[in-house]
Amino acid sequence: MNIFGIGLPEMALIMILALLIFGPKKLPEIGRSLGKAIRGFQEASKEFETEFKKEAERIEKVVNEPMKATLEPPTQKALASTPTEANPSDETVTNAEIVEEKTS
Repeated sequence: MNIFGIGLPEMALIMILALLIFGPKKLPEIGRSLGKAIRGFQEASKEFETEFKKEAERIEKVVNEPMKATLEPPTQKALASTPTEANPSDETVTNAEIVEEKTS
C-alpha cells in the first residue's frame, strides 16, 4: 500500500504519533475535518477543471469558426464628404510629355 509516496510502516508511525499528540478523543474530530477539507479541495479542483475545459472549447470554437465579413452600407456622413462627380476643371494638365514605346 502506497499513499502519497508513504508506505505502510510510515503510515502506522504517523498514526501512532497523531494518537499520542492529539489523544483518542480529538483524533476522530481531526479526521472528519481533514476529510471535509480534502473533499472540498477535490470539488474545487473538479469545478476549476470543468470551467477550464469549457472555456478552452469556447476559444477553440471561435478560432476554428470561419470569419464572416459583414459589410455595412456607408453612412450619410461618409456619403456627404465624398464628391459624387469629378470636376475636370480643377486639375488641368499643361505641357504633357508624350511617351512612346520603343521597339527594337
